Amino acid sequence: MINCLVVDDEPIAREGMMEYVRQIDYLNLVAQCKSAAEAAGLLQKHKIDLIFLDIQMPKLTGIEFVKALAEPPLVIFTTAYSEYALEGFELDVVDYLLKPISFARFLKAVEKAQNYLHARNKEVSITSDFFFVKCNGKIEKIMMAEVVYIEAMANYVIIYTKQKKYITYLTFSGIEEQLPAELFVRIHKSFLVAISAIQTIDGNEVITSSMRLPLSKNHRIEVMSRIESRFIKR
Repeated sequence: MINCLVVDDEPIAREGMMEYVRQIDYLNLVAQCKSAAEAAGLLQKHKIDLIFLDIQMPKLTGIEFVKALAEPPLVIFTTAYSEYALEGFELDVVDYLLKPISFARFLKAVEKAQNYLHARNKEVSITSDFFFVKCNGKIEKIMMAEVVYIEAMANYVIIYTKQKKYITYLTFSGIEEQLPAELFVRIHKSFLVAISAIQTIDGNEVITSSMRLPLSKNHRIEVMSRIESRFIKR
């Protein structure tokens, strides 16, 4: 099931897109909203795999919205303006639908998103000691004990080990869900760190042997609780 969000400031266009979504059995319409600001709030509350996103909206355009996201879901742009196509595709969006949108064209875009998600979910295979990722056209084996931290970067993640870094086409939330929770902890919307690599927690920073990483207020309580409950003796 693909969790979807429809974002468009025009009620008629929004309703038309929702009706299309309802006709595809593997699409789950989680919510709909009329602005990018409203969409940002929904992304904090729900797991969204795919956004049908209008470009020309007041205050914050669809393109500006995607650029502002540290880890954007898959995006299908929907717009009446063809001049935005190039900039849209430079953001690695799945597709660009020009209004008025036919159901056939909508279905083609959705199938592209489904194929992408299916392929991406196979990109990482994790065991207790190591995992494999696709990187630069190769399959790379990464030892779990070698991972220091993982950083979200648009539709990619960067895996930093003690020796090198790997850039792979995965979602941050996807790899987080598959890594052992007892070995890794999320410290920021864009950073996941190996608990064994943490040397110091100093205010709003997590310090490893090679890097000072930001510790956000939203994740500080969870990080401190995980470390204190397992490693600090009272």
